[in-house]
Amino acid sequence: MTGAVGYYSGVAAEQAVMRQYGAVGCATLAERWRGGGGEIDLILRDPENGGVIFVEVKKAKDFAAAAARLSARQIGRSMASAAQFLGTQPNGQNTDARFDVALVNDSGAVEILENAFGQF
Repeated sequence: MTGAVGYYSGVAAEQAVMRQYGAVGCATLAERWRGGGGEIDLILRDPENGGVIFVEVKKAKDFAAAAARLSARQIGRSMASAAQFLGTQPNGQNTDARFDVALVNDSGAVEILENAFGQF
């Protein structure tokens, strides 16, 4: 998808993911936050430990295709931006943090992979 259709499809996927995290008490800190390494789709506050959850949202026809869209290069850029964001937190780089990947299929179903960057 390209252009306006791709943009709005991505926004809808991010909204679906935010609803799922919100249902378990996560607060949204930022959407489409841009750091030096690139954009992080969602940044949330973990209600259990007060840490930060960085979420990369991937949308495709099915979950497998969505997961295949995440590259090692993108992971590196996301980690660099996350480090920059953590610098804005009271505990800085000592802030509890994790990286999740949220996969969204064409029907709008969401699958969240917690601590996912170690899996790719």
